[in-house]
Amino acid sequence: MTVTVIVLIPAKIAEATQTTQYTATGVTTLIDKFTATNFSAVAATISVNLVTSADTAGNNNLIVKTKTLQAGETYTFPEIVGAALAASGFISTIAGTATSINIRASGREIS
Repeated sequence: MTVTVIVLIPAKIAEATQTTQYTATGVTTLIDKFTATNFSAVAATISVNLVTSADTAGNNNLIVKTKTLQAGETYTFPEIVGAALAASGFISTIAGTATSINIRASGREIS
């Protein structure tokens, strides 16, 4: 068994459409940190799904729904930290606006 510490989602702006941000390709993945920062001057929202390989992002795998981040706020998502993704599982997000929230995630891939 090999464990590799990895940046799962490099820092980026979250899209306003449901978007796959990371896929556990051929590995099991443990999420150690997931951060979102609202860099805009007004409140903004983000939702996060943890999806199994046989599914699509939807209400059945929605972990955080429309989390409101105030202007300048950073949130570290304790709801997601420690979660595991089986092979082909993925992280998907949707932001309320396309130009307000930066996301980043790190974790460990186990093969």
